[in-house]
Amino acid sequence: MTRTQALLQQDLRHVWHPFTQMAGWPDDAPLIIERGEGSFLFDTDGRRWLDAISSLWVTVHGHNHPVLNAAVKAQLDKVAHCTLLGQANVPSIELAAELARRAPKGLSRVFYSDSGSTAVEVAAKLAYQYWQLTGRPEKRRFAGLTEAYHGDTVGSVSLGGIELFHERFRHLLFDVERVPTPHAYRWPTPNVLDEALAAVERLFEARADTLAAFIIEPVVQGAAGMLVQPKGYLRRVAELCRAHDVLLICDEVATGFGRTGTMFAVEQEGVSPDLLCLAKGLTGGYLPLAATLASERVYEAFLGPFAAAKTFFHGHTYTGNPLACAAALASLALFETEQTLARLTEPMRVLAQGLERLSQRRHVGDVRRVGMMAGVELVRDRGTKEPFAFEQRVGFRACLAARDAGVLLRPLGNVLVLMPPLCLNETEAKQLIAGVEAAVDWVERNAP
Repeated sequence: MTRTQALLQQDLRHVWHPFTQMAGWPDDAPLIIERGEGSFLFDTDGRRWLDAISSLWVTVHGHNHPVLNAAVKAQLDKVAHCTLLGQANVPSIELAAELARRAPKGLSRVFYSDSGSTAVEVAAKLAYQYWQLTGRPEKRRFAGLTEAYHGDTVGSVSLGGIELFHERFRHLLFDVERVPTPHAYRWPTPNVLDEALAAVERLFEARADTLAAFIIEPVVQGAAGMLVQPKGYLRRVAELCRAHDVLLICDEVATGFGRTGTMFAVEQEGVSPDLLCLAKGLTGGYLPLAATLASERVYEAFLGPFAAAKTFFHGHTYTGNPLACAAALASLALFETEQTLARLTEPMRVLAQGLERLSQRRHVGDVRRVGMMAGVELVRDRGTKEPFAFEQRVGFRACLAARDAGVLLRPLGNVLVLMPPLCLNETEAKQLIAGVEAAVDWVERNAP
């Protein structure tokens, strides 16, 4: 038995993988990753794979980056963890100041947690309590998009709207008002922007008095299949929130830290939300850390004498963990020293050209991209937009075919998702396109 086979046997006996039907494991040809370098991962058989999904959208500057390694090691020689309950630590203070400096105008307060789900839970609870503290306790409901995804804890699942992931837990969840996702490819008319905004306006006119907040993944809904919102949609939603006195929560767990070509997606439409949720790429893909940024307006509502019990009674054991904060500080510094966003021009050009070629293929229904986030939607019939059946696992099987080009992809249903590290160079971008081409070729040969 090889080392890889032995590890797979142990894995099958003991590990329960997320979003995985374990009855089919390990028949799905899993890889066991041993190390990483730049845009690549290496498995226990010594094979090299282009990490085209940034290890679930977290790796920013590449694997095993010497600057990030050094930052974590240096902090480890000082202190690995200390609580933020009743005390502070140096990296968490410095990171909060740096996040406030880079964030959209007005977001000056930072509440730490440890994942995207918890960042959203914090935002929801802050919004809910804010209205209680300001004399509007009737504003306790939330609104958001259909096909939304905000995490896997009970509160964040409630705010989400993807039936496949969330319907099973419906009786655990609180109700949320929904407006249609402005998804141009599946919208019934060409007038997606105006009609989608009209739905938001109708909701606010009818329900604003009871709405605590509207939550949105700005510009791109990642887990829904890289659904790109029409230009102007986010800005107008923000204006409607202001006009109707509804807090705006922007969930940038997936879109933050350069993924869309700007540091934060909200910058593309000049939006400053009341609450901003960050995680995934915050530490460059090194350690779990999340942050919920709040405006002074929200923060000041929680101030008062102890007897008033205005305190935000919420926290996590590893809130503001020094190791994670040190990694995040180093990652943010690399955006300047390595000119990360400026260097994306050529890789994005290669991706754009390659995806344009693929958009004409027989089983490619839609290709959508913002910055380094892209989705290729596979369909049974290009003319009717008929999807492949869920149980056929066409997206998954196509991603296995991409391995022929040394590329690791992961689908969202029938959508091939591309979200490579921001260190991707022009040559690696060409390899990524070759991997997607191999996936589409497989579909054309084997489409059920």
